[in-house]
Amino acid sequence: MLSNSCRYGIRAIIYLASLPQTKGKTGIKQIAKDLELPTPFLAKILQQLAKQKILNSTKGPHGGFSLLKDSKNITLLDIVKTIDGEEIFTNCIIHNETCSSVDRSKKSCPVHDDFSRVRTDLIKLFRNKTIYDLVRTAKSEEIFI
Repeated sequence: MLSNSCRYGIRAIIYLASLPQTKGKTGIKQIAKDLELPTPFLAKILQQLAKQKILNSTKGPHGGFSLLKDSKNITLLDIVKTIDGEEIFTNCIIHNETCSSVDRSKKSCPVHDDFSRVRTDLIKLFRNKTIYDLVRTAKSEEIFI
């Protein structure tokens, strides 16, 4: 449902949020190594998040990434919208166009009613789940990011 880019971005933000606040900036190579992700691909994703003022990015030998916002103020919805856009929340899952829930002039697809409920729950989950919540859950349950 989410792109690899979006999943990588979420993982990287959880990783950064889980570091001690005294850590400062973390280099892209370290993040990629620890998360076992391709460095160039991850760098592009993190730059997107920096452009949207979710991450702070500093170039140079002592540069790297850190959270620009408090993890309590970053939602999954912020990240998904930044990386994947809003199509998951607006497009029909069968047709390659806007769902009739968003555009009343469109005809409903065969799974419209079922997916409409799922979409509503998904938006609610993404809007209410913060990075802080995910870090807390990952630490308490020893979940690997």
